[in-house]
Amino acid sequence: MAEIPTIETREEVMFFDTDIGGVVHNLAYLRMIETARTRLAARMGMQLREMAQTQVYPVVVRTEIDYRKPATLGDELVIKGWLDSVERARFWCAFEMRRHGDHTLLITCRQQLALVQMPLGRPLRLPADWKEKYVNATPQ
Repeated sequence: MAEIPTIETREEVMFFDTDIGGVVHNLAYLRMIETARTRLAARMGMQLREMAQTQVYPVVVRTEIDYRKPATLGDELVIKGWLDSVERARFWCAFEMRRHGDHTLLITCRQQLALVQMPLGRPLRLPADWKEKYVNATPQ
């Protein structure tokens, strides 16, 4: 049985991630999710250089995010991501962000993505083997 692609990244909260009160700005969380999602895509066989050559990119269609607790300046954050589900033309990735040390859950996030052929912006079907490979798969 195949394994569900997963990743774990770490980020330190920097000055540019925070507002005047030292609390992480909502857009900074999404930037960190973007990094995690890019690494997850590579784990699924979509490396950056290959995408640049083929002009096929995973494009975010929808983002759902729940801000549970704030991160603050200097926090070390652990971001876990995984392939959540696969449809015919779209797939979902899920993420959670926790503070390193006390493991406090800070955010949960799901993103729906589609593969798009550029420069035409034409949506593509997902690779046929994804459904077979990832249905009933187990996390790594």
